Amino acid sequence: MTTTPALDHTDLAAAMRGHVVTPDHPDYDTSRAVYNAMIDRRPALVAYCRDAADVVAAVTFARDHGIELAVRGGGHNAAGLGVWDGALVVDLSEMRSVTVDPEHHTVRVDGGCVWGDVDHATVAFGMATPSGFLASTGVGGLTLGGGIGYLSRRFGLTIDNLLGADVVLADGTFVRADEDNHPDLFWALRGGGGNFGVVTSFTFRCHDIGEHGIVLGGPVFYDIADTDAVMRWYRELLPALPEELSGWIGLLTVPPAPPFPEELWGRQACGIVWCYTGPHDRADEILEPIRTFGTPLMYGVHDLPFTALQQAFDGLYPAGLQWYWRADFFEEISDDAIGVHERFGAQLPTGHSTMHMYPIDGAASRVSEDDTAFAYRDGGWAGVIVGVDPDPANADAITAWAKDYWTDLHPTSAGGAYVNFLMDEGQDRVRAAYRGNYDRLARIKRAYDPGNLFHVNQNIEPA
Repeated sequence: MTTTPALDHTDLAAAMRGHVVTPDHPDYDTSRAVYNAMIDRRPALVAYCRDAADVVAAVTFARDHGIELAVRGGGHNAAGLGVWDGALVVDLSEMRSVTVDPEHHTVRVDGGCVWGDVDHATVAFGMATPSGFLASTGVGGLTLGGGIGYLSRRFGLTIDNLLGADVVLADGTFVRADEDNHPDLFWALRGGGGNFGVVTSFTFRCHDIGEHGIVLGGPVFYDIADTDAVMRWYRELLPALPEELSGWIGLLTVPPAPPFPEELWGRQACGIVWCYTGPHDRADEILEPIRTFGTPLMYGVHDLPFTALQQAFDGLYPAGLQWYWRADFFEEISDDAIGVHERFGAQLPTGHSTMHMYPIDGAASRVSEDDTAFAYRDGGWAGVIVGVDPDPANADAITAWAKDYWTDLHPTSAGGAYVNFLMDEGQDRVRAAYRGNYDRLARIKRAYDPGNLFHVNQNIEPA
């Protein structure tokens, strides 16, 4: 076992309302654990911050002592970049306040929140802000990478609904970034990841959804042998649908648990999870092509609170599983790509392993690629291949399957990938994620973090 040298943290502990965990603390192993159990890193200190002043103290301590700095919010990061060997980890998990303004349709969210915190607060007022697909995802990581989710076709990405952010910079100063204050920083935060500071709170625009937060959603499963037909139908249908309806497509194993029918447990499938957020009196008409296509194994679209749809898969993917991710953006689902999906979908190595494709069209594609740091605005999909299993003994098998799948599929892609899905894949992959926006990001990085203090991330090096 690697040992972590002791670091005198007396000054830091005295400056914080929160607490500091050291390697000799009984909670150290719990404090250093992240969502992906393949990650096993030993930080020097974990600083549990209670407010922005604590974050300022932690960032200042790391800078003044010349030690690595990592920032952890919700903890879903694919590469486990919320922790680092020998680093001071700024842990925001105790900063979980959410404040809704129903009159102005906004919500202010602390940097340590997960999306379940936000949905709980906003859906009570019949509103939501675009987020992702799991309630346990961290607000900070998802937002700073872009934010693709069920509401993207109708209301844009999460960053398209970001009104402002409170940020602790590398020099320890605390600033507000929005259209009027530090506009370059605000531009960079909308997709540029954690490169520019620690965001202690976000303010988002909210939207009315469904019938006071009740939407129509759920999965439709088809036999894995129908993958070719389903993908060909889906790629033509999805862009033509009203933007109130969205659906992501995946190759998966039907989970062996309710509410899925017992006779389908463990069966491989091509599935689409739909979400309709418009008025219910139009639902039958809009959902008609979905109800009438093919011969599904299961049609699970029904009325439910948006919070329930967001939480639907959390129980299947608890923290502590083994994960390996590979990803790309796709402007189309080509015939060649479908052939690759057919081949590797039939080879799913474990029950948790899967492939998903999330649409980025509609409102998300009407934003110019240089309006925010997130550059892939041409329509299409963000694809991700994930090898997942509880057993470390299967880590090599799920990794090999994901890598081989990606290698064959990548030639059909748009070239880059969603930064929230990247592993440690090198600087060329980071640059490709931003297309022509990378150089501007590097200049903003030089202005706000010239020493690259915030580099335990998908790093944008200062110009």
